[in-house]
Amino acid sequence: MNERDPLAKLDVSREPMARQVTRALRQAIVSMRISPGEMLSEQDLAQRFGVSRSPVREALIKLSEAGLVRVLPQRGTQVVKISRAAVEDARFIRQAVECAVVREAAVKATPILLTELNASLTRQRRAQRATSSDDFMALDEEFHRLLAEAAGRPAAWRMIEDVKPQMDRVRYLDVKQATPRHTIVAQHALIVEAIKSSDPVAAEKAMHQHLSEILRTLPELAMQYPELFEPEHDAVAQALSA
Repeated sequence: MNERDPLAKLDVSREPMARQVTRALRQAIVSMRISPGEMLSEQDLAQRFGVSRSPVREALIKLSEAGLVRVLPQRGTQVVKISRAAVEDARFIRQAVECAVVREAAVKATPILLTELNASLTRQRRAQRATSSDDFMALDEEFHRLLAEAAGRPAAWRMIEDVKPQMDRVRYLDVKQATPRHTIVAQHALIVEAIKSSDPVAAEKAMHQHLSEILRTLPELAMQYPELFEPEHDAVAQALSA
């Protein structure tokens, strides 16, 4: 793991241990504090969390189902490298769902939810320079969750959370390197303006543009960080064997 230990201050007392271990490991992986290709040890993780190996094993199973780790026989568990195909699939699904969400939000959004969306934009603008990547990403996720609430489709956001882990890792690189934060906030503002104007076509267009940004930055990031990405031929072979 990187020099800064992302697991050092975990408190597992508030909820089932396996659930919090899963969340902590997932956040460490998607934020790149546990690097693609890194090997994970059940025993080491259990010691660092201060738990038995059972919740760690359960967490690793969940992460495997999410496509973030793979079990290597006789070797242990490895954090998978980023697959461009998996990222593109996640973006395709997310775009289909969120474009439908903002169309409905443009018709259904209440004044209270519009106020919450505007407040979210204000928090994002304040965080553009001074806030950590983790905090800014949390504000980004809050915004998209509020959109689902504005559309009366909270389950849509839960579905997106299930399919976006690989996309999240690229988005962390993207926030730091490729797409400036002010661009992300400006795109969010266009979405809110379309919803405020009760214009579902404009809202869908703004969301489509926002979520398509990753298609521009993905090849650039893969070239800049080749050690973090699966070689394209390996990704194809894995897809065919799945």
